[in-house]
Amino acid sequence: MKYGFWLPIFGGWLRNVEEEGMPPSYGYAKKVVQSAEKWGYDTTLIAELYLNDIKGTDKDSLEAWSTAAALAAVTEKIEIMTAVRPIYHNPAVTAKMAANIDHISNGRFTLNIVSGWWAEEAKQYGGDFTKHDERYDRTEEFIKVLKGLWTEEAFSFDGQFYQLENTKLSPKPIQRPNPILYAGGESEKGKQVISSLCDAYVIHGHTPQEASFKIADMKERRKNTGLEPLQTFGMAAYVICRDTEEEAQEELERITTVGDLSGYAGFKDFTSKSELEQKIQLQDYSVSNRGLRPNLIGTPEQIAKQILEFEKAGVDLLLLQCSPQLEELERFAKQVMPKVEELRASLTNI
Repeated sequence: MKYGFWLPIFGGWLRNVEEEGMPPSYGYAKKVVQSAEKWGYDTTLIAELYLNDIKGTDKDSLEAWSTAAALAAVTEKIEIMTAVRPIYHNPAVTAKMAANIDHISNGRFTLNIVSGWWAEEAKQYGGDFTKHDERYDRTEEFIKVLKGLWTEEAFSFDGQFYQLENTKLSPKPIQRPNPILYAGGESEKGKQVISSLCDAYVIHGHTPQEASFKIADMKERRKNTGLEPLQTFGMAAYVICRDTEEEAQEELERITTVGDLSGYAGFKDFTSKSELEQKIQLQDYSVSNRGLRPNLIGTPEQIAKQILEFEKAGVDLLLLQCSPQLEELERFAKQVMPKVEELRASLTNI
C-alpha cells in the first residue's frame, strides 16, 4: 500500500467545523508536504477548485498549479499529483506547463484529470460547462492532445473542441512516455474514457466490497482495450485515529453534525451534475469525496486491519484527508503505517 494525502488548500476538510488550525496558505502547505515526505508519504493530491468548496465560496483557497510548481522546487521524493479540468485549460499550454513542472520536480509531477461538476463555479470563472457526456468528450480530446504533444516531434489535431497544426513542444517531460494520468469517474462515459486513455484510476471513498467490484470492472475494461494494465488504483478516505474507539466515534459525531450550511454551496451541483453510482446525504457531504465510507475510524489496529481489507480489494494507494492535517498525518505515519506492516507480517507467517 502506498500512502498519499490531499493537500490542505481550503483551510480544512470539515464543512461543519469553522476553524481547523490549518490555514489555506502556501507556508502551511509547504510545511505539511515537507513533513509528510519525511514521514514516508508517497503522494500529495492538489485539488483544482477556484472557489472554496469546503469552507464557503467567500473563503480563501490556494490555486493548484502555481502551488504545485512551488512545492516541486522544495521537495525531493514525494509525487505531486495536480488536478486539471479541461473546461478551464488550453491543452497545448497545459502540456507545456506540465512538462516544465515535471522538470522542476525531476520527474515527480502527475495529473488528475477531472471533467468538472460545479456549474456555479464555471459561471463565475468562465468555464465551458456543457452537458455531462459532452464534458467527457472534451476531456477525451484534451488527453489526446496532451499525449500527442508529449510524445511526438510535431503534433496536429483537428477535433470538435481543439485544433492544433504542426505544434512542437520542447523539452518533453522527464517521464516517458508521459506523466502519469490519474482519473476518476462513475458514469459509463467516464469509465470508457479512463479505461482507454488514462494510466491510473482513483475512486471516492467506498467499502472494501464496493472497491473490489469497481476495480475488477475497470481491470476488465482495460483488458478489453488491449493496453497495458492500469498502474494504480487509488481511493479517497478520511481518517480518524484515536487511542480508543470511543474517542474516534466522538470525533466522528462532532464532524458530521450539520449546522452552518455555508460550506455546502457545491452540494446540489455535485449530486445533480455528476452521475454518481451511490446517492449521498448531506451528512456524508460533511467530509468531501465520500471520505467517511471506507471507515478508517478507530484505533491504529482497527484502521490497519481495514487497510489490509482494501489491499485485498485491489486498492494500492490511499489518498487521505484528516484534521488538523499536520498532526494527524504524523499520527497516522507513526501509529498506523507500522501497524499495517506488523499485521501483514503476522498474517504471512500464519
